[in-house]
This record gives sequence, structure tokens and C-alpha cells, in this order.
Amino acid sequence: MNIKKEDTKKEKSYNLGTPKNFLIPLTLLHLQNLNAHGYELMEKLTQFGIQTMDQGNFYRVLRQLEKDGLVTSIWDTSSGGPAKRIYSITEGGEQYLEVWADSLGHYQKMLNQFFNLYNPFYNPFTMPSNETKEKNEKD
Repeated sequence: MNIKKEDTKKEKSYNLGTPKNFLIPLTLLHLQNLNAHGYELMEKLTQFGIQTMDQGNFYRVLRQLEKDGLVTSIWDTSSGGPAKRIYSITEGGEQYLEVWADSLGHYQKMLNQFFNLYNPFYNPFTMPSNETKEKNEKD
């Protein structure tokens, strides 16, 4: 096997993507703190770390959440521009979010065990970033 020297220096980054159904609890989580229109929710999700999101698909997700009774929406005509739907979480959405939080808590425990076995000294929150590693390699 012939490996180039350049390839060994580069740290590979794998983007496995965000599962589509993870978008739902993240959306509900943001709606728990504020009522928002779709574009504002997309901005919040991007700030949270979701890197790619199709705007059309996201609005379809919001419509489906409304059909499922997890969110409600009203038309906001108070601003000078076109009317916008303002989304709010429902009691059903709160319950759905609580189930997800419980499930993620179990996954968190499994992930902690995984990293403890993978490398007992590995702490993803204290590891230097790629930029820091590259700077240290140059020095």
C-alpha cells in the first residue's frame, strides 16, 4: 500500500451528517425557548451546528410537525413585509421533546463508555482544534 506523506499529515474529517429525525427535536428545543418563524429557526439550527439544510424540506418538516400536533402556527402580519408564520411548540411537542431528551441521555452514557474504552485519556472537550494542531506542528 502506497501512502503519500501528505495524506498521513492531514487529519481526516468525516461528516456523517445529521440524521433527518434529529432535526425535529432540535427544532422543538428552539421553539421551547421562543416562538419563531421558519427562517429564524433555520438560522438557530445553523448556529447549533447543522451545516446543510434545504429550505423547502425544512418548511415541509414544519408543516408535518403542525399536522402531527407538535407545533402550531399563526400568521404574523404586524411587520411591514409579507406575512410570516410564527411557530410555537404544543404540549404534545413538549412531551415528544422530553422522550427525545431521555433517549439522548441514554446515548450520552453509551458514548461516554465508548470514549472511555477508545482512549481513557480522550476528552473531546479539551482536545486541541485542527488549527491549534497545525500551528503546533509548524513551530
